[in-house]
Parts: sequence; C-alpha cells; structure tokens
Amino acid sequence: MTTSLTDTDVTCLDQPVVLIAGVTGGIGSDVARRLAHDGWQVAGYARGTEKLAALQIELPALHTVVADATQPAEVAAAVKSTIERFGRLDAYIHAVGSILMKPAHLTSIDDWQRVIDLNLNSAFYGLKAAVLPIQAQGGGSIVLISSVAAQAGLPNHEAIAAAKGGVNGLVLAAAASYASKGVRVNAVAPGLVDTPMAASLLGSEQARQMSEKMHPLGKIGRAANVGSLIAWLVSRDADWVTGQIWSVDGGMAHLRPKPKV
Repeated sequence: MTTSLTDTDVTCLDQPVVLIAGVTGGIGSDVARRLAHDGWQVAGYARGTEKLAALQIELPALHTVVADATQPAEVAAAVKSTIERFGRLDAYIHAVGSILMKPAHLTSIDDWQRVIDLNLNSAFYGLKAAVLPIQAQGGGSIVLISSVAAQAGLPNHEAIAAAKGGVNGLVLAAAASYASKGVRVNAVAPGLVDTPMAASLLGSEQARQMSEKMHPLGKIGRAANVGSLIAWLVSRDADWVTGQIWSVDGGMAHLRPKPKV
C-alpha cells in the first residue's frame, strides 16, 4: 500500500521537482538535503514510516510517500503522488540497493532473487515510471546507483556485480532511447561508502582497515562524496551529460597503485 504523509501547503511552480527513491538512506538523505538547500522541491519514498517522519522533521517541505521500490505499482503511485503535489517532475534519483558478499556456491536462490529485485528490477521500475513525466516536462535527469563491483572483478560479489552490471546496461540503453526527448540518464558507481547499509562490513576496526586498503586513496567513501555528484548530475550544469557511469570509489575500479615498500 502507498500512502502519503503530511506536507507543507506551499508549492512553487517555478522550482524544479525531484523524486528520490530510498530517501531515508545515507546517500538518498544526503541528496535530499543538498537539493532542498539548492532550491529544489523534493519528494522521496521509502518503506519505513518512522524514518520518513524523522527526515520530514528535518526537512519540513519534503513530500514523503510510503512505498516499496520492488513493487512497480507502488513506485508508479509515488511518481503520481509527486506530480499531484507539485504539478511536475524534473528529476528522478534511484538511491535503492543492497550489499551481499557471498561466492556463487553460497548464494541461495532467494539471495540471488532478492539482490536482483532490490538493485536491478527496482531501478527499472523507477525509470519506467518517471521517464514519461520527465519527458512531458520538456526533459530532465534520471540517476541510478551502480557499484564498483560491476566494473572491477571483486571476490564474493557475484550477485551484486551481476545486478549492478544490469543497471549499467539499463543506463546506456535508456540514455540512447530518450536523449532526443531531452531526458538524461546516468549512474554513479560507488565503492564502499560509510552508510548504515555498510555498517555490517565496517563493524570492527580490522574490517574497516581492510576495506580502506582496497581503495587506492586509502579511505572509505562518505555519503557526501556520492551525494554531491548526484546533485550535480541533475543540475543544469550537467545538461550535456548522459549515458555515463560515474566512478566515485577512491580509485578502486580503475587504478592499480604502486605497492608500498
């Protein structure tokens, strides 16, 4: 079921509108704060009512919708609710995903299907629901979340690498399909980012140090590192950018630094 929480009563029709999936997550909430500060009208959806309510206390003008990104009807309803609230949709950001670190032989079929559903299927549902309203507005931007795992061969990442590799293909095809309509489609591909979703991988100092060493810059990413790039991608400054997978991963996907001696 999709329901809307309380909103403020003032709508500015001349301000751009963005809908953020997974708005209560580390990256989603960072982008929401940035775009609200930059004058965007911000809507967001997530499954948890308590987290949505807490974020709305921080951002009173935020339009919140309770919806599950793996349910296409609920995603479509979140898009519809946003347009009914603000009268337009200029950008869609899909900050939804999961982390699973298991080799293929230890990945259950349920694990596999859940990873594909959360990371690839949900991205398609968001793109499908948002692209025509954005096109009708005269164009705009869609940003999906990929992963370093889809660009570098990492052990124990088979499921997430496959799902995010599918996201990369989705971005390239959709960017080609809708470029003539003024709709730009891009993705960001983070390394390990210090968010609540990654907490289980950073639970000890030893685990954190090992993760830091995997990144050539020697540190874990912050939500702000990814959020700032997404905010730029939906801005007018990026209006000549489409069909790109942007690595923001401390160099992990493409660099092989000199060994320390």
